Amino acid sequence: MDAQVDDDTLENTLAESLADMVPDTKTVSEDEFAEVVGGALEAVGGTLLFKMCVQNEGEGEHVAAACVGDGGNRQFLLLTLPTAGGALKVETVSRSTNPVAGIAAAYAGLMDAFQAAA
Repeated sequence: MDAQVDDDTLENTLAESLADMVPDTKTVSEDEFAEVVGGALEAVGGTLLFKMCVQNEGEGEHVAAACVGDGGNRQFLLLTLPTAGGALKVETVSRSTNPVAGIAAAYAGLMDAFQAAA
């Protein structure tokens, strides 16, 4: 995905590529989450920025931040999955209400600065 696409198209494309990859009824390990996210990002040419497991409103949740594109066309995504299993949620950072969304762009900027300095 070279050109910037609208948020709905990006979210839907990634969600469709994940439809058959996510377990519905069992506890999801961090390794399983990483495998699902890695496969999905590979399908859309995305890059994983970071992943973590957090408590959100009292529920365990795997969270991954990623980006698609580069330079001025870079878009940031947040992928979340309850640790107890269920549906993977894919959303652009600009539309997300998840507290982790706020650090995705800052993290990418930090990594850009480290790469420039190296």
